[in-house]
Amino acid sequence: MDTGIPDKHYLRIGEVSTLTGLPASVLRYWESEFGFLKPKKSSSGQRLYTKSDIEQVTEIQKLLYAEKLTIEGARKRLEVRKRYHKPEHSKESLAALLQDVRVELKSLRDSLQ
Repeated sequence: MDTGIPDKHYLRIGEVSTLTGLPASVLRYWESEFGFLKPKKSSSGQRLYTKSDIEQVTEIQKLLYAEKLTIEGARKRLEVRKRYHKPEHSKESLAALLQDVRVELKSLRDSLQ
């Protein structure tokens, strides 16, 4: 599967900016808002993004720009995905996931009324 990410161990913030179409300032801001987004830094302080970091950036970009979520909404969505992302779900974890979805849907319904 081609992700469009160059086959390099690390990409500098400028390269990630070009690849994603996001300004470097937005990438730096997202580091402060999404605790899991922590690119390594070189000895000179240059941010070095891994393929995994870039995939996280594109997921955040999708949630914020395509799905129009707020930063808080994107953070919650990613937290739920992380919590329930397991190869096999137990009945209990699926029930908990469905309960979370039900609560979120009711919240959305109430905000629309």
